[in-house]
Amino acid sequence: MNMQISTAVALESGLAGRDRVRSLLRALARIDLFTILSAGIVLVLVLWGVAPAWFTSHAPTDIDFDAVLQRPSASHPFGTDHFGRDVYTLVVYGARQSLLVGVGVVTIGVSIGGTIGLIIGYFGRGIDVLVMRLLEIWLSIPDILLIILIATALEPGLTNLIVTMGIVSIPRYVRLMRSQSLAIKNRPFVMAARATGASHLAILYQRILPHAFSLLLVVVTLSLGTAMLTGAALSFIGLGVIEDRPDWGALLSEGRNYVTSGWWSTTFPGLAVTLVVVALNVLGEALRIRLDPHSQRR
Repeated sequence: MNMQISTAVALESGLAGRDRVRSLLRALARIDLFTILSAGIVLVLVLWGVAPAWFTSHAPTDIDFDAVLQRPSASHPFGTDHFGRDVYTLVVYGARQSLLVGVGVVTIGVSIGGTIGLIIGYFGRGIDVLVMRLLEIWLSIPDILLIILIATALEPGLTNLIVTMGIVSIPRYVRLMRSQSLAIKNRPFVMAARATGASHLAILYQRILPHAFSLLLVVVTLSLGTAMLTGAALSFIGLGVIEDRPDWGALLSEGRNYVTSGWWSTTFPGLAVTLVVVALNVLGEALRIRLDPHSQRR
């Protein structure tokens, strides 16, 4: 009897395991090739940013005047720049700066703007009207112009760049989370929590925020690419990262004088920026389709 039960349990476990494998394979089959490639590009970016020394044997400060503007080769896959530095190494180490800019800007925007949006959307009334009128004045100034004005007044550097772009991104998250808070606060499960005596803080972060998280995740993914692109643009014009660390925008700025004699010194940093931004946009769109029930019905 015990042997029969053991056999039945083993068969059920095997069937359950095969069902899980089939479900996983079906889920993977629904993911298109562009999404997989985009996830791979973002993974490479993260690995480059976390441990760049694992992916290159050169250092970004290695200068070799005997190897100035050498074409791509086996020893230098992306060629060398006007100082004889390995361009591939500069691109790899520059990923950390771009990653820090993207994550830092989004973190500031979400933590400050998202919190303000949740609060004013939940409580409404006078505070909602006041904050939204101030945001309308703020949003009348183009983001890039406001960033340039603030960055010009500050010293160029990574920290100032992140803080400036993070502050400018706050209104976007205020409006997003306000709209979500307004749409969710009168739903039955929120009213039930309110009736049971739950605090406002508990309702905001245990009821409203989880239901707004999917849309927030999509916007964050898209905003990462925008922040990296803007950071590279500011570094290109001399208002971004001006330090002894490689930065993709600064590499483009340095290499623009050698486009005819060393096209690779600008092509590969520019390609890195382009691929990362496109990959993040593809992932953001894929998340929107997966998490939006209306898109799935269509």
